[in-house]
Amino acid sequence: QVQPVESGGGLVQAGGSLRLSCAGSRFDFTNYAMAWFRQAPGKEREFVAGINYSGATTLYADFAEGRFTISRDHAKNTVYLQMNSLKPEDTAVYYCAASVTPGILSTTSRVNHWGQGTQVTVSS
Repeated sequence: QVQPVESGGGLVQAGGSLRLSCAGSRFDFTNYAMAWFRQAPGKEREFVAGINYSGATTLYADFAEGRFTISRDHAKNTVYLQMNSLKPEDTAVYYCAASVTPGILSTTSRVNHWGQGTQVTVSS
């Protein structure tokens, strides 16, 4: 099945940084809106950050604003999520998502393709 592939998760101390990558293996998402969602144990999957197809427009959840940065590199067919000043409450599985929706992808109902997820664990 064609899907985005995430990498870059891991264990980090509070205050540290991680950069997640989402590559389009056999999947050209140049014309897709892309986003990152996350899901912590026992909680619903929630929106983290989104970027439109061109990369000109971004949107962040309140908890991500000022700490996380989403970007995309069309030449590499890759989307990134730079996460700084990480907190223990950021611990979750982070999912890359793609959608044909115009504008910004920010809701799970509009996702056309999900990645398999990458675990991020922030220790206190």
